Amino acid sequence: MKERETLGSRLGFILLSAGCAIGIGNVWRFPYMVGENGGGLFVIAYVAFLILLGVPIMTMEYAIGRASRKSILAAFKGLEPKGSKWHIFGYFAISGNYVLLMFYSVVSGWILRYFILTLFGAFDGKAPGEIADIYQEMMNSPWILILFMAITMLITMIVASLGLEAGVERVTKVMMVALIVIMIGLGIKSLTLPGAADGVKFYLMPNAENVRKVGLGNVLYGALNQSFFTLSIGIGSMEIFGSYIKKDRSLVGESLLVAGLDTFVAIVAGLITIPACFAYGVEPDKGPSLIFLTLPNIFASVSGGRIVGSFFFLFMYFAALSTMIGVFENVVSYSIDVFGRNRKRAVLSAGIIITLGSVPCALGFNVWSAFEPLKAGNTIMDLEDFYVSNLLLPIGALLICLFCTCKYGWGFDKFIEEVNIGTGMKISPALKWYFKIVLPLILLFLAIFGIWSYFA
Repeated sequence: MKERETLGSRLGFILLSAGCAIGIGNVWRFPYMVGENGGGLFVIAYVAFLILLGVPIMTMEYAIGRASRKSILAAFKGLEPKGSKWHIFGYFAISGNYVLLMFYSVVSGWILRYFILTLFGAFDGKAPGEIADIYQEMMNSPWILILFMAITMLITMIVASLGLEAGVERVTKVMMVALIVIMIGLGIKSLTLPGAADGVKFYLMPNAENVRKVGLGNVLYGALNQSFFTLSIGIGSMEIFGSYIKKDRSLVGESLLVAGLDTFVAIVAGLITIPACFAYGVEPDKGPSLIFLTLPNIFASVSGGRIVGSFFFLFMYFAALSTMIGVFENVVSYSIDVFGRNRKRAVLSAGIIITLGSVPCALGFNVWSAFEPLKAGNTIMDLEDFYVSNLLLPIGALLICLFCTCKYGWGFDKFIEEVNIGTGMKISPALKWYFKIVLPLILLFLAIFGIWSYFA
């Protein structure tokens, strides 16, 4: 049996895990969620929920991976009690990784195109209506969407085919360092804009009036929801990296480092966009259109906007591509573990499936736009996102939590033993009640309320 690949360094593991977690949810969703939910209190609640909910579940995924040395399906088969059926969830988890990549590749393609357009001055001197037309032209063209999706998939496949350490780890390290450097530069630039101080105040200072407008319950649920989804836990996306690491460090500290880096990127992303909104009189609660419609208007109207805008979309693309590479590694490892393929064959087969499977998502904005699944106004991407974000992630996290704490699963004692191996922070067995009772109840609430609120 071929020896399993391992990561070359602890830094590689941290940056690769963080790269998988850091994606569009951080640099796109987090800033507009802050804007929609009244600013500072949302940020505080988000960090608290991340520590209380996100880190424990991520620790569980790492523990399953490190104990089994396998991808999610094979891991459940190896760790579950004889005769039990926990591994059935593994099939759904792998399907979630495939579906996630099928729409993430399309959105990543949008960002890549906007980077190129900005770099070559396509927005320079354009009126807001003309910038909106550029966006609409992209969404109306199946060929543009498919082309940039395919370029993103090709990059992802090339990186994965080079190997775990030589390709995935090395490239992600470079991208993550570049991403952080660009972010810090953009953040400093944004903070020096006139009127930016009001944006920082709105962003980081709790404001009772803003909270009252939105509703305290909505603010807290939004923060809980974002803290959970930002780490991509529930479908084995983090589990796979646990399977590649040694047992010299305990897993709690590693999870906190990854969550901390993820949070740093999310908060700095807000420091880039929200002060800029205040500086140029743009409402910070514009939703997703903030990135593709509002910010290009700002870049088009300011001195040096092409340079700043190019770096902004490059940073966004690095964030999206790091997630693509991280999640793609999961399906590659699954193909190696279950079908015995070598890495290059696994990359090729998974890449072809995902590229072809991404085409319906691209067509859903134009040729197949009349198909509105689930509810009016939906696209195929909305259906795929619902399957992953509203079903698999919360339900998967609940099942992973029960598997690690229930006596009919892997069990709390084995989970704690694996987590605490190595130097670093430990989990006290006295917290058993929290892992067995509180966490499952929170995850059950997220799963049920998330589905209900989507249709309500």
